[in-house]
Amino acid sequence: MNNVYQESKDFATTYILPYTEIIDKEAKFPEEAFKELGTKGFLKLLIPEEYGGYGKGLVEHAEAVLAFAESCSTTALCYMMHNVALMCIVTHGSEKLKREIFSDVVENGKFLALAYSEFGTGTHFYNPEITVQFTGDYTTFNGTKSMVTSATYASYYLVLAPSVEEGKINNWVFPLETEGLRFEMSNWNGLGMRGNSSCPMHIENVALESSYRIGEEGSGQEQVFDVVAPFFITGLGSVYSGTALHMFDVASNYSVDRKYPDGSSLSNIETVQVHIGTIYKNAAAARALTLDAATAGANGDADALAKILAARIVASDAAIECGKLAMRVGGGKAYNKTLPTERLLRDAYAGQIMAPSADVLNVWLGKALTGQMIP
Repeated sequence: MNNVYQESKDFATTYILPYTEIIDKEAKFPEEAFKELGTKGFLKLLIPEEYGGYGKGLVEHAEAVLAFAESCSTTALCYMMHNVALMCIVTHGSEKLKREIFSDVVENGKFLALAYSEFGTGTHFYNPEITVQFTGDYTTFNGTKSMVTSATYASYYLVLAPSVEEGKINNWVFPLETEGLRFEMSNWNGLGMRGNSSCPMHIENVALESSYRIGEEGSGQEQVFDVVAPFFITGLGSVYSGTALHMFDVASNYSVDRKYPDGSSLSNIETVQVHIGTIYKNAAAARALTLDAATAGANGDADALAKILAARIVASDAAIECGKLAMRVGGGKAYNKTLPTERLLRDAYAGQIMAPSADVLNVWLGKALTGQMIP
């Protein structure tokens, strides 16, 4: 892949956009799109070349997610989480784990998901409460993860659990077919991102060999803040930047196409022009900051963390503000769902609660800018 954004944009137009409406209406996981993501190679974007992947990094991750979000926020979100989980294995996985999972992604189009959040700790998902028992080469897990995206569709789930070392955590891979995993699918009824198939995952006496632990004993928190955080938070910046850009396309096209009896269009009204301009400014600023943050993160710049946190906050806020103005521009057509504006606005509001939440991230940003430890 030489131009990841454009290739992703072209892919989304053909294989993602046609399913966007039904995904929302039926709260349906984008299964057809994910099959094509595997066939066309997007699921192996971050897998190193020696394992059959493209060996790309944070910038390309951000570009692909952004392009997908301009067609479907839900698909972009689920794809983003696959990349985040995959990157943990790229950076910390054993050779055995890499070969098992990478081959399944490359050859069979399988994908990954995150199972981090819990009811008790909410957005502070790096403080897991599930219990573990250590017996020789096996670890037995019990507990519940609260909002597992791509539930039952992903083939592998990353789970944070306490380490044998006091005060530390581990990052584990739970294969879908593992005995003792149970998904509570009837619980999902989201306001937005309705196709992400999110639900609780019950873990009942799940026993795994140590080979399914990612990295050294007790290295989970290092993975969360060095790998998961930059790829996840940057990815969310891309999801909501793309959502805002989608809103601009819808609002601007409608304003030009909506004609009055005298031949003038909605776009000839000065107030509408101001709204369209504001939507574009907010969406473009969010996109620019997100891609700049991804570049800073990839280069290891000193201000990379601050930029990544700021990009996610700006993008989440921009999507909501763009949605509000796009609803005004769309008027009755937006309100009665003839236009997709209402759906996009609901998708935008999901950004406020996505862990780490916008409020938590604002605190983290202040800490990062003043030289304080996070969290």
